[in-house]
Amino acid sequence: MAAAPCDPPSLDHGGVGDAGARDWDAALLRFADYLAAERGRSAHTVRAYVGDITDLRDHCATRSHDGLDALTLTALRGWLAGMERRGLSRSTMARRAASARVFTEWASHRGILEADVGERLASPRRGRRLPTVLTQDQAETVMGSLDDPSAMGLRDRAVVELLYATGIRVSELCRLDIDDVDEGRRTLRVHGKGDRQRVVPYGVPAAQALEEWLQRGRPGFARDGSGPAVFLGERGKRIDPRTVRRLVHRVLAGVDGMPDLGPHGLRHSAATHVLEGGADLRAVQELLGHASLATTQVYTHVSVERLRSTFEQAHPRA
Repeated sequence: MAAAPCDPPSLDHGGVGDAGARDWDAALLRFADYLAAERGRSAHTVRAYVGDITDLRDHCATRSHDGLDALTLTALRGWLAGMERRGLSRSTMARRAASARVFTEWASHRGILEADVGERLASPRRGRRLPTVLTQDQAETVMGSLDDPSAMGLRDRAVVELLYATGIRVSELCRLDIDDVDEGRRTLRVHGKGDRQRVVPYGVPAAQALEEWLQRGRPGFARDGSGPAVFLGERGKRIDPRTVRRLVHRVLAGVDGMPDLGPHGLRHSAATHVLEGGADLRAVQELLGHASLATTQVYTHVSVERLRSTFEQAHPRA
């Protein structure tokens, strides 16, 4: 199933000559259609790719390389070098390099470029930064603080409990419909990246919080046109990721001694705690919806680092 269509990208010519602008703009529009329709990328991902290639186009324009036919490996390397001079992070540079490679591969296959000039474009190596996570005791403290009986309090408790219980992404939580919830089996049908679906279990505390929200909280938010969304905002529409991020930050800020984490921090915490409890790495990969096991392996490093820290604090000969 293809991703929902996104609005056509806004293409500011940024000084590119008329003929060159037409070449780039036509290619960018076709590229956006390809990402959404053929690759099944989300509207957010399409905007990110198009934004990266628009930045590449603007770089070429400043060097009087108006048309796509002037796009070379040298131009691509100069683009990355310019980012480094501006102090952009290695992760941003790596993402943009990846976007460029996808674009040049697509453009060469479509005959827009004579060759895949980005095939040999290397990405800057990313420094590995281990994610910040809650300890299991901290997670229990946070969950225990969610005792607001109002409709909004019930919603916020269900959101935080479910994010921690399942490790799902904030976008996946926002996409949940009531039919995706199997209360009997305590599972969710989750629509992940590329519209891949997976089934994720959740525990008793999250089940209780979700049941209270659906029975006592959600009816107070629902309006005509609310649709089947599990979680609603104050105006009765499907909750959006920004609202969820704000509420998670607010909940953690309200508990003394907690790190400032958003929904992804709860996802990291869930994965780490499941691994610490003895789960198999492949099971955690399935739980999180990672396409590659290498992505999941970062959590083994988190667990080892936490063990090392505990050892150094506790062992007399550390």
